[in-house]
Amino acid sequence: MRENPTEVIVGAAVLIAALGFLAYAAQATGLTAPVGTLHLTASFRSVEGVTVGTDVRLAGVKIGAVSAIALDPVSYRAQTVLTLAQAVPIPDDSTAIVASEGLLGGNFIEIMPGGSLDNLTEGAAIVDTQGAVSLLNLLVSVVGGSADPPAP
Repeated sequence: MRENPTEVIVGAAVLIAALGFLAYAAQATGLTAPVGTLHLTASFRSVEGVTVGTDVRLAGVKIGAVSAIALDPVSYRAQTVLTLAQAVPIPDDSTAIVASEGLLGGNFIEIMPGGSLDNLTEGAAIVDTQGAVSLLNLLVSVVGGSADPPAP
């Protein structure tokens, strides 16, 4: 059986295009680390709404993504690994906050830079963190607080 050269060329082009889209999707979702990255760790009380691939932003600009999340069985805190662009220096007294894009938006990790002259290095930990605030718990406390009768 003889193959038509046009079919072989078109099949190869489709295969190359599919591999290109696959590589782009892996890069865009943070499954592969781009060249020149910095891996930092951060421990949060709660990472509700944060998953692997969630944006890490500084001043509203995406500088990286969450690359791993695990529960520490001793402290019961969520241990995260943040993969950031190495071109952006992060002061070692910076804060990592689980922030929300709004009432209906998703969560992301926001880096609030500190004032230190020393920067975090590969594998370092961001010590100052603030976990996610549950909107449901917040609403329950507001509604529950307003339902109490005034004290005499």
